[in-house]
Amino acid sequence: MDVKLDLTSYVRVLKLASTPSWEEFSKISKIAGAGIVLVGLLGFMIYAVMSFIPA
Repeated sequence: MDVKLDLTSYVRVLKLASTPSWEEFSKISKIAGAGIVLVGLLGFMIYAVMSFIPA
């Protein structure tokens, strides 16, 4: 494990990274929120179906 090589790679990535604009951040947040809601609804639907099936 070459620590110096790893650190230079990390620094290069951080130099390329930039802060997103408000519009870009807003879109990403909406998409992530929609995904979380969909996964939650899917889990609730599975729970509801399983609660009606007798064990």
